[in-house]
Amino acid sequence: MKLMTRFGQTEALFAADRQEDQSNMSELNDAPGAPGIAPTWTSSAKDAVGCSLGPARLWFTIGYGILNEVYWPRVDLPQIRDLGFVVSDGKGFWSEVKRCGKYSLRSLASGTPAYEIVHPHDRYRLTLRISPDPRRDVLAVEVVLESSAPEMQVYALLAPHLGASGNNNRAGIAKHNERTVLWADRAPFSLALVAVDQAQKDAVLRASAGYVGFSDGWQDFARNGAMTWSYPSAGPGNVALMAELGRRCVLALGFGSNVEAAATLALSSLMQPFDRLLDGQLSDWARWHRCCDERCDCVLAVPADLRNQLAVSKAVLRSHLDKTYPGAMVASLSVPWGDSGEERGGYFLVWPRDLVQCATALLAIGGEAEARDTLRYLIATQNADGHWNQNQWLDGRSFWRGVQLDEAALPVLLAAALAERNALAGTEVADMVGRALAFVARQGPATDQDRWEENAGINAFTLAVCIAALVSGSAFLNTKAADWALELADFWNENVERWTSARATEIGRRAGAASHYIRTAPPSVLRSGQAAMDQPVAIRNRADGLQLAAREQVSTDFLQLVRFGLRRPRDPLIQSTIAVIDRLLKVETPAGAVWRRYNEDGYGEHENGGPYDGTGCGRPWPLLTGERGHVELTAGRDALPFLRTMASCASPGGMIPEQVWDAAPIPQRRLAPGRPTGSAMPLAWAHAEFVKLLMSRALGQPFDRPHLVWNRYQGIRPLARSAFWWPHAQIGSIREGAELVVASRDEAAIRVGIDGWRLVDEVPAKDTGLGFFAARLDTAGLKAGQQLEFTIRWNTGEWIGRNFSVAIEQPAPREPVS
Repeated sequence: MKLMTRFGQTEALFAADRQEDQSNMSELNDAPGAPGIAPTWTSSAKDAVGCSLGPARLWFTIGYGILNEVYWPRVDLPQIRDLGFVVSDGKGFWSEVKRCGKYSLRSLASGTPAYEIVHPHDRYRLTLRISPDPRRDVLAVEVVLESSAPEMQVYALLAPHLGASGNNNRAGIAKHNERTVLWADRAPFSLALVAVDQAQKDAVLRASAGYVGFSDGWQDFARNGAMTWSYPSAGPGNVALMAELGRRCVLALGFGSNVEAAATLALSSLMQPFDRLLDGQLSDWARWHRCCDERCDCVLAVPADLRNQLAVSKAVLRSHLDKTYPGAMVASLSVPWGDSGEERGGYFLVWPRDLVQCATALLAIGGEAEARDTLRYLIATQNADGHWNQNQWLDGRSFWRGVQLDEAALPVLLAAALAERNALAGTEVADMVGRALAFVARQGPATDQDRWEENAGINAFTLAVCIAALVSGSAFLNTKAADWALELADFWNENVERWTSARATEIGRRAGAASHYIRTAPPSVLRSGQAAMDQPVAIRNRADGLQLAAREQVSTDFLQLVRFGLRRPRDPLIQSTIAVIDRLLKVETPAGAVWRRYNEDGYGEHENGGPYDGTGCGRPWPLLTGERGHVELTAGRDALPFLRTMASCASPGGMIPEQVWDAAPIPQRRLAPGRPTGSAMPLAWAHAEFVKLLMSRALGQPFDRPHLVWNRYQGIRPLARSAFWWPHAQIGSIREGAELVVASRDEAAIRVGIDGWRLVDEVPAKDTGLGFFAARLDTAGLKAGQQLEFTIRWNTGEWIGRNFSVAIEQPAPREPVS
């Protein structure tokens, strides 16, 4: 994937400093073992992530006490697999620090991505201090090795994955300005690793390039117990670099469009004391935290044991924002189960859903500018028909191409949240909102994919988000379009239970629930009602091909109805479904109660702890603990236990994972109950949920509950004026007293009759101003048991070719809500 212009050719670099037989890098291939073994990523279990707040376009991750993926020049482009360290006496003893697993990590200032890592050992102590250069595309690492044995040395191991791949990389050793440069290249990206001592002299004593699995530095130690190889180059292939370092030095890992550019940046960064670079990082982040605190809606009363987690979560969210595309944010700086193969897809893409969740969290802590940038980015990447890509690269090009209605609606809610705080700052949103709501109206109420990117149908979470968007977004529309948006929202809201709940199910019976919300209803529920709930639905990500009737599947998605003010927490159906999910999906772990997404989920490690490989077993998600905590908060209970559980699920560095382990410990796979699995970590959305729950606790209500939605519904199901029939969403009946609206994407005339085509009339479908046409049919005088028949003639003069019918039925009894 070519993302930038390459300036110059690597082969022409460093010619003056190389030996004559090294003048043409393209012909060098001194290390044996080409092209190396198949590349992999590292584990997604991160200790920390970070970036600078200056102009530097570099993001870094830390896992198992060493550097993992470093991203440059955009937050969606990882450039290395890892940068680790070996300590050896050169006489047979050697120790790879990441495999020892006995290290401590601390932030050098609360909420600041600059870290000290200490690797203790009986024979040495290795201390690393890590910080990005705020002004250059360089990551600096101060290395201090302490040992009573004078022969003990430290070695750096670097695995390039330039352009997000370990294939076809080239690597070598060169001299530049009297200093050794370890370089790697894969057009159009290059890196350089340089080290200097306290006098800013070359601190690389020896260096070697090789092929992973055959002639890399780790293999040298594994076979020979010491560094015995000094190959000047390797590639193309899966390559690695090794350098023997002085016991006290500073490493600089620089990136550029060619090797010389990368080396120049790295050396420039090293021409200052490490502490001066570090001070810039610390002061920039301290200033950002202060500015956020000054703009925050209220003073957060944060318990002492959660203060550091809040600071970390704020920094994690800010560190996932890009700099080339301000406002764009990837879902995670990690590759779930990445150490099982390079083909494992990373989360370093933009999901509009995750992006809005995170931008709203930044808004909660005072990050108005960041949230506004996100809104502007979303406006710029909206598709012509009004929806957004399922996920995308930062430049807006789609990756997966699914359509998810919640992702079409959530940007509208972000615009509304900024407007509620008078924080749009001149950003024009009416066109974006109009096109998004038009798409929602034309596609809904069923979605092609739910928020977990799996099932098609009518889902309570998606429906809640779309209803909230229609109501909130109506404030940006002209009067006619706004009225239609509100009518449609009321119709969908009135029918949430009709479409997304089931009665007399086996899973309900076991929890003592006569009825409950289900995970996702088939679209046929619009016409067939409860009979559609018997339709079998395949469970994704399972090896056994399991299918369950829709009525026997339950998820946590219905909780969004309470959070957005569409239902009250004491609503009987809400309470009965909570009983079902708490019995079926809740897992008690040492960290506290955590919930799975839905029953029989297959997205997670296998039962034996093996990595997810397209199938597996779904594990509990800490972000769902936060969603459950929001409902408890609306019921008047303290959300603090849920916050503490989320924090307890985090890594020692405060990274909240996508999933935690829920079975017996498997030490050899580093799996323990309540601790992170190999899924994405950190998950930015999980950190956003933690931040929002803290803010919601301070406010006494969900921070992201839209004001207009609460004002309209107060948590009580409405009686809608109109019922909407669409060619793609054909309802089978309407409530007595409701008006039938026949809607279509194109201009049309509706020929209608009553009870066997008596009293035939023709009604034109008029432009609603909301991207569709609608005809209001006179049903005011019709009683239960009567029936409307109609057909459609398009503006081309063609008839649709079939007749349709809608029955009039008695209103369903309404349960009282406290």
